Amino acid sequence: MTMGAVPTTEPGRMAAIGEAALVRGYGLAGVVVTTTTGSDDVRRAWDALGPQVTVVVLTPSAAAALRDAVYPAGRMVAVLAADGEVAS
Repeated sequence: MTMGAVPTTEPGRMAAIGEAALVRGYGLAGVVVTTTTGSDDVRRAWDALGPQVTVVVLTPSAAAALRDAVYPAGRMVAVLAADGEVAS
């Protein structure tokens, strides 16, 4: 049995940005967590993400703060559902 080549690139990192109560738990899975308390904090956290971050989880308020942000190619962004909202 022949095995395929081992990939030489590192997998991308995952980050979460937003209110502590909503993103803190992601750290248990190795996610880089940045807690924020306002729009300026969110924008600073977003701008500080390196190119190795390929997936970002945002709280609804963090997503609103980044409404006009530039989303780099190749970076997937997921927004948590707001209270009472059901994801489909």
